[in-house]
Amino acid sequence: MTIAYLVAGSIAAVAVLIVLVRLITGPTLIDRLIASDVMLTTLILVIGAEMVISGHTRSIPLMVVLAATAILGSVAVARFITRTTIESGTGSPDGAVQGEDDDARR
Repeated sequence: MTIAYLVAGSIAAVAVLIVLVRLITGPTLIDRLIASDVMLTTLILVIGAEMVISGHTRSIPLMVVLAATAILGSVAVARFITRTTIESGTGSPDGAVQGEDDDARR
């Protein structure tokens, strides 16, 4: 069983390192947002795995707070990007991009 724990921990560590690279070097804000969501999800999974290994449920509130933080952060950044896109003139309030054909939107 210890080998399974080490393999799972190694996979999680490699995933976090890959996501960290994307978080630092992501060319756009959306890339960084997705990377931070993946990192929070990986952290939640690691905490869940620790609960299974230790046989307790004390970390569930922490997992809920982390999930809520991820959701609220994603919504806030999405609203910011939408507002910035509309103000810069590259989009419209209904979500259409300028120059986009009505048939292509359907």
